Amino acid sequence: MEGVRVIEVADELGEYCGRVLAGLGADVVKVEPRGGDITRTYGPFYEDVPGPERSLYFWQYNLGKRSVELDLDTPKGQASFLQLAKAADVVIDTRPRDWMNSRGLGYPDLAKINDRLIYARVSAFGDDGPWADFKGSDLIHLALGGVMMNCGYDCNPLGEYETPPIAPQMWHSYHIAGEMMVMSILAALVYRLRSGQGQLLSSSVHAAVSANTETDVPDWIFLRQPHYRQTCRHSTMKTNSPALARTKDGRWVLPYTTYLKGYIDALPPTTEMLKRYGMELDLEDPKYNDPDVRKTLAFSVHFGAAIERLVGAFMYDRELWREAQDKGLPWAAVRRPEENIDDQHWIVRNTFLWVEHPEIAKSLPYAVSRWVAPGIPWKTGTRAPLPGEHTSEVLAEWSPPAGNPPTRKKESADEPLSVHRKPFPLRGIRVVDLSWALASAGSGRYLAAFGADVIKVEHESRWDGMRWSLGTFPEGGRAARDAAREPLPTPVWDSPNCGGAFMEINAGKRAIALDLKSKEGRETLEELIRTADVIVEGFSPGTMDRMGFGYERLRELNPKIIYAQQSGLGQAGTYGRARTFGPTAQALTGLSDMSGLPDPFQPAGIGYSYLDWFGAYNLATAMTAAIYRRDVTGEGCWIDSSQAETGLYLTGTSILDHAANGRSWQRFGNRSPYKLAAPHGAFRLRGDDRWIAIACFNQTEWNSLIAVLGSPDWAADEKFSTLAARLANQEELERLIDAETATWDGFMLMAELQARGVPAGVCQTAEDRCEHDPQLDHLNWLVELNQAEIGRWPVRDHPVKFEKSPAYIGGLYNRSGPNYGQDTVEVLNELSDQLKHRNNA
Repeated sequence: MEGVRVIEVADELGEYCGRVLAGLGADVVKVEPRGGDITRTYGPFYEDVPGPERSLYFWQYNLGKRSVELDLDTPKGQASFLQLAKAADVVIDTRPRDWMNSRGLGYPDLAKINDRLIYARVSAFGDDGPWADFKGSDLIHLALGGVMMNCGYDCNPLGEYETPPIAPQMWHSYHIAGEMMVMSILAALVYRLRSGQGQLLSSSVHAAVSANTETDVPDWIFLRQPHYRQTCRHSTMKTNSPALARTKDGRWVLPYTTYLKGYIDALPPTTEMLKRYGMELDLEDPKYNDPDVRKTLAFSVHFGAAIERLVGAFMYDRELWREAQDKGLPWAAVRRPEENIDDQHWIVRNTFLWVEHPEIAKSLPYAVSRWVAPGIPWKTGTRAPLPGEHTSEVLAEWSPPAGNPPTRKKESADEPLSVHRKPFPLRGIRVVDLSWALASAGSGRYLAAFGADVIKVEHESRWDGMRWSLGTFPEGGRAARDAAREPLPTPVWDSPNCGGAFMEINAGKRAIALDLKSKEGRETLEELIRTADVIVEGFSPGTMDRMGFGYERLRELNPKIIYAQQSGLGQAGTYGRARTFGPTAQALTGLSDMSGLPDPFQPAGIGYSYLDWFGAYNLATAMTAAIYRRDVTGEGCWIDSSQAETGLYLTGTSILDHAANGRSWQRFGNRSPYKLAAPHGAFRLRGDDRWIAIACFNQTEWNSLIAVLGSPDWAADEKFSTLAARLANQEELERLIDAETATWDGFMLMAELQARGVPAGVCQTAEDRCEHDPQLDHLNWLVELNQAEIGRWPVRDHPVKFEKSPAYIGGLYNRSGPNYGQDTVEVLNELSDQLKHRNNA
């Protein structure tokens, strides 16, 4: 993005977005009020001394940016901002609704002086709709967006939850919203290269977060099945099988088995490993050869206990997980985030960079790289700016682009339009999709939503496993689901076209069946590559090389090809073919350990494959950035992306805090030690496992909370009179508030609190979001799409709205995911015609 100029007028809702754009090479200028933005007051602080130039939060999310101080309430400040806007390519705006408009600085005013401007508006809940005036926070968005109800600890044997849902730490709602906006800005830039037009992009944190959870939505949509929280593993139906194993010295290992067909395929290599230490017990008994026996809960508990005994016999630094990986088992150490800094794998990949802070005469480590692209390093820039550090130089340097802007082109008569009757931003882009599951296949759904022709290549000899699981189509179809008042049973289908989650993840794509082990299949793939802009795959590292399709061969076939590969830990580095999935990557990066209650509780983790979703986001961002770069420079590239690297980027200030203050990460549940608030947590409501998140950041919000709760006598106690006092007495405060809220209906309490300006949100389930959330309904977060075999079902749409080239999750073909090989004849006929044309030429 070298040469792209970005103005950021943003707090925590948009700073992550600006940070990513800066890393991609854009010149990001943060416009701050006198004294700096509010986020300079967020902790932790260097040496625990608060100050606008000492916030580790600000350092983390503003690395590589420049700062301009302007008073936008004055004519002089407004004139300077307009000067910058004339020269800008992108504006990121997260100020309150109409704040910029009321000062003559909003999109309608800026578009008049710069019609090439892309104006990216991020709000908490949207600028209109029934919840438009609600107050949000990271906790509130993770509650209302459904993330919290997927995360936390197991219920007790009676089915009762003794602990609340736990929000993953830290700032993940803004990571999600920011990433969705980054890929959208890139798509809008690609469209601008073609059309010469800027446009308004608008998104809400609520819509972005609500679309992030994994299987709870398709399980509800297709089978009316609720989800239940489980410790450090996927939320699903309640089970008693453990996910973590504790080492002798009290650390944790994740002996992950889910994607090995549960315990079925994991038994032989695990038994071999146990046998080395004489701890195999009876696991070699022939009765366990029966797959039906291995599917039982009794076996899973027995098998898990054997693993726990093995792990518990050794210290954490024995690294048993590496031995398991050598046997093909996707185990992982549950690391603290800072434990990754000295990992040789990340050193080889240049994941971390030590950035000089001259004011403190130190260099500190930042996670800067989210993928490896040979010859195209991530731009780091300098440490986060001091307030107004670059005001004079930016105002002197920025001027409108030289020469006339590109001539606008009229759309041709045969321009493929979306259902919105407007053009797609990535029209004319072809993607050859060799991906599978979510982390890689999910990336293609966003390019398809932007109008790319994404062709999924697969073969029955190696199914995409999601065709057979998750959100399965019910017996009796849509009519049975619409009539259901109880959860429907999960049927077993012979067809590969009944996986509802697969269809959503692959919405808008075409599909061809191609046996890449055959000579004919490889030749057909070569022809596809010659016609493509991007090839994306999710194989184990080295697979494409062994197939004869390494990057050098791809460039011979298509010199401008963009080759994007996704794996758990990346191809370059020292881990080789380590086997990973979303939860494995989450454990290694520290994300699992960062979520949960303080010791002695074990990590709660994230209750779905968060890094599968974020891996898909990251790869979509990478491919869209590469398309923009290719369209500007004419050069293709090779992208080696890893889920774990993405996870390290998401660990927030934890690594900085360790390097700057010598403090290892410690879990703090739902509390807010860095943007100070008390109360700040999830509290019981009337009903079974119902909770509400409440956050009070100031005295006004506290007074309003107490008024809504009926001014209980305890609230007058001196120990709760100030924010500092409440922070010092949080445990007692939480217990007392919990007793008050337990008698309330959650949505009534939320409405009362929000009406008085208190950030509050029910911890919503998939049912709440799909059936009852009026704001999501207003934002049209679900769209109905047809599927060839299972009919018409709701699918989560892209949460960013484009003014002129809107995304649409149904893509060019206005449909959900494809049947296996559904478009083989059509695509091969197209290739045949193209080959004839090339031969004739």
